[in-house]
Amino acid sequence: MALSMNREVFITCAVTGSGDTAPKSRHVPRSPKEIAAAAVEAAKAGAAVAHIHVRDPETGAPSRRNDLYKEVADRIRQAETDIVLNFTAGMGGDLIFGSVEQPFPLSPASDVVGASERFSHIVECKPEICTLDCGSMNFDLGDFIMANTPSTLRALAKMMTDFGVRPEIEVFDTGQLWLAKQLVQEGLIENPVLVQLCMGVPWGAPNDLNTFMAMVNSVPPDWTFSAFSIGRDAMAYPAAAVLSGGNVRVGLEDNLYVAKGQFATNGQLVEKAVNVVENMGARIIGPEEVRQKLKLTKR
Repeated sequence: MALSMNREVFITCAVTGSGDTAPKSRHVPRSPKEIAAAAVEAAKAGAAVAHIHVRDPETGAPSRRNDLYKEVADRIRQAETDIVLNFTAGMGGDLIFGSVEQPFPLSPASDVVGASERFSHIVECKPEICTLDCGSMNFDLGDFIMANTPSTLRALAKMMTDFGVRPEIEVFDTGQLWLAKQLVQEGLIENPVLVQLCMGVPWGAPNDLNTFMAMVNSVPPDWTFSAFSIGRDAMAYPAAAVLSGGNVRVGLEDNLYVAKGQFATNGQLVEKAVNVVENMGARIIGPEEVRQKLKLTKR
């Protein structure tokens, strides 16, 4: 692939995620007020898109409660700082098996619901973008599987397209990118197509550059893509993503540190990504330009 650096870059900030990070850093937002404030902080630092999960405000555990999503959406929309809303629709497919000798019954910690329930907060809150995790995978260690069957993905993709929200196709490996192309071919996802390359998440695609470029080279040329990695390699990926023709994602969902031993805020991670992108000679674009690029409907 010839070098094809992106000169017009947007940054997505994934402000909290659903991992076990809340006890590890005081900067990880839990309540709707904190999550909305983190999104506004990211926007002021240069992010055009805020990727939103919600958490139980008391425990910090991941949640699918519609009222929490609604409060986050309302607070961000009432703020004076504009940002594109990108809500996860990936919750509700968590399979946690029992022991290796007795996998059933599933652990009570499993969270598996139907496609319509997984999409219900999108209908209520009307974000401009929502995620579509385009496949199943073993997730980290132990007995946890992120389950997204082809039938479920077809149903969710159709709901998103019919509702007028832009899917952000999250792919964690090459097979998931293959399935994403099939959904587009079937007309379930319409142009412009937006895909997020998720690197370094056990046990998806490792974040070495050979694997990353294999993913990039498999993205159709008329699609828009972003990319990120997690942990200590997260802040190397803004440069890799831009140099390969993509856009950038950072945030406390993916990485807790702005430097070795120094806990970050979302704003600090965005500021660092802005510096990387601009020092490469690219321009950061804002939410209105992203809406035009991706044909988003602000509600």
